[in-house]
Amino acid sequence: MPDTTAPFPAGRAQAAPPAPPHAVQSGHGMQEGELRFYMTSEYHVPNGTLLGFWIYLMSDCLIFACLFAAYGVLGRSYAGGPTGAELFDLPLVALNTSFLLLSSITYGFAMLQMQQGRVGGTQGWLAITGVLGAAFLAVEIYEFVHLVGEGAGPWRSGFLTSFFSLVSTHGLHVTFGTIWLITLMVQVSKHGLIPENRRRLMCLSMFWHFLDVVWIGVFTFVYLMGVLP
Repeated sequence: MPDTTAPFPAGRAQAAPPAPPHAVQSGHGMQEGELRFYMTSEYHVPNGTLLGFWIYLMSDCLIFACLFAAYGVLGRSYAGGPTGAELFDLPLVALNTSFLLLSSITYGFAMLQMQQGRVGGTQGWLAITGVLGAAFLAVEIYEFVHLVGEGAGPWRSGFLTSFFSLVSTHGLHVTFGTIWLITLMVQVSKHGLIPENRRRLMCLSMFWHFLDVVWIGVFTFVYLMGVLP
């Protein structure tokens, strides 16, 4: 059979055929024709945020451990001032404790609604949780104002210094948690229960339940033991 290949002029090389779509020419250890895929969105390590938040909660545990230790050392240093049995109003503190514990239950209901994909139910239970958190803060502020009005401020004795330091630090955490909750409610209303909002709600859930556990320690170690003679 005769050769039908057209000759090329001298000094000109035959052009290489175009590479197929998404193919990469040889170089940097890759062979011709091998496909290389690029990320079209930001890569997020699975459960990486939750792991990082657990690490943060452990650091928060150290802060509260130091405050509990300080109260354990100074809890009986009254310096001639009032004692816990003279200052603490246990029925009021028990009411405040019920607000925070109920808020933990309502947040659990919000997470159940989130898992079912119900935006309205999630928002409703989050709103109830925020109201209970605000009620807790209102009672705590009332208690502080009442103590300072009686001359039992944090400057009065080592006992009151450690008391105000521990309880107010927990109150600040509840304040930030409430602000975070309101922010997430706005995000959910705008974007719905997207994966990012679900992850954020899960982090806030861990934070809120952590504050409940800390408050149980405060209620037992500070208030209940504080009224003992």
